[in-house]
Amino acid sequence: MFSVASHALLALVMASGLSLSGQDPRALSLPTQMLAIHNRERALVHVPPLAWSDRLAADAAAYARQLVQMGELDHSSEASRGDEGENLAMGTAGYYSPAALGMMWADEKRHLTGGAFGADSRTGNWEDVGHYTQMVWRGTRQVGCATASGGGDLYLICRYAPAGNYIGDRVY
Repeated sequence: MFSVASHALLALVMASGLSLSGQDPRALSLPTQMLAIHNRERALVHVPPLAWSDRLAADAAAYARQLVQMGELDHSSEASRGDEGENLAMGTAGYYSPAALGMMWADEKRHLTGGAFGADSRTGNWEDVGHYTQMVWRGTRQVGCATASGGGDLYLICRYAPAGNYIGDRVY
C-alpha cells in the first residue's frame, strides 16, 4: 500500500510524462523524483524546467555528509557555495522520503502572495516561502540534490544554479 507521499509522487511523475509500468514510485532515482517535483511546480507558474546537474548533486552530497557529522540542519556559507542556491530539509529516516521532504518545500506556495522576493509572504516572513521560491525562481536553470542519513534523520539537500531568492527581484 502506498503512502500519501507516494501517491503524490506517482501523480507528479505521471504528469511529467514518465511511464512507471507498475513500478513503486519510491524506487525511482533521486534525480527523477526531484526533477518531477521541481518541474511540476515550475510548469504551474510557467517558467522553464530545470535540468539535472551532476556537479550540483556532488556539491549537495558533500554538504549532506557535513550535516550528518554536525547532526543539525544549517545552511552552508554563501562563500562556500558561490552562485549556488540551497534548499535543506530533514526528517526522521524511514518515515520521510526524499520526495516527501521535497514536497514540503512545494507546499510553501500556499503562503506566497507574489511580487518581489522578500515581501511576498502572507506571514510577513520570507523564510516561509524561501524554499518554494528557490524551486521556481525564473533565472535558475539547473538543480542537483543528494541525501544522507545519520542519527536517525534523513537529510535532503538541493543546490541550484544560478541561485535565486534575491531580495527585491520578482520570483517568476
